[in-house]
Amino acid sequence: MQFAIYAVGIFVVAALGGLFMANKIMNGNLAPWLVSFVHLGLGVAGLALTFLAVMAGVGGAMGFIALGVLAAAAVGGLVLLLPFHLRKKLAPNWMIIVHASIGGLGVLLLLLVAFVLNVDPNLMDPNAVPPNLR
Repeated sequence: MQFAIYAVGIFVVAALGGLFMANKIMNGNLAPWLVSFVHLGLGVAGLALTFLAVMAGVGGAMGFIALGVLAAAAVGGLVLLLPFHLRKKLAPNWMIIVHASIGGLGVLLLLLVAFVLNVDPNLMDPNAVPPNLR
């Protein structure tokens, strides 16, 4: 479960960089290269941690769905990077919005996996007696 929690944190930082880049591009400027590659690196790291969490059994089927959605966002990021950013062209705003929306959905699903679906069942049982009170 730790992998999923770390992945959420990494994706949140990546999203902040993504919002900065989206603002630059939507105002007619190219995003700074450093921010672009840090965003890419954080996305890869978050995706790798999500993969490790899912392979460890975190989140069950919802973990696989979150991984798939985040992988789709990564493919969208490559579509923005390769034909546009590397050629110093501005990507269409709709592509940036779609990439951000898919990534945001993936992070929300990962939050669900990390903090809701992996709660200890005994914490949810109102009749459970804490071990120190037995």
